[in-house]
Amino acid sequence: MSNPNPWLEGISDAVGFIGGALAGYWAGKLLGWNIFSAGYDSASIGGILLVGLGGGGGLHLARYWRAKQQDDSSE
Repeated sequence: MSNPNPWLEGISDAVGFIGGALAGYWAGKLLGWNIFSAGYDSASIGGILLVGLGGGGGLHLARYWRAKQQDDSSE
């Protein structure tokens, strides 16, 4: 088993996290939840939650993709 390339690992994590967070942000905008509204009303909290979940989901998908790539290359 070879060591993973740290550049590939870092870039794929960053792209997955940022892409997921942006997807969560735009999903919140479509629902009318503005994370930048004044105060912490329920719509703002919902938007922040979607951004966090999107970022975590994107990071998870990036790591899944990287593991899948490593499995395919070892066969």
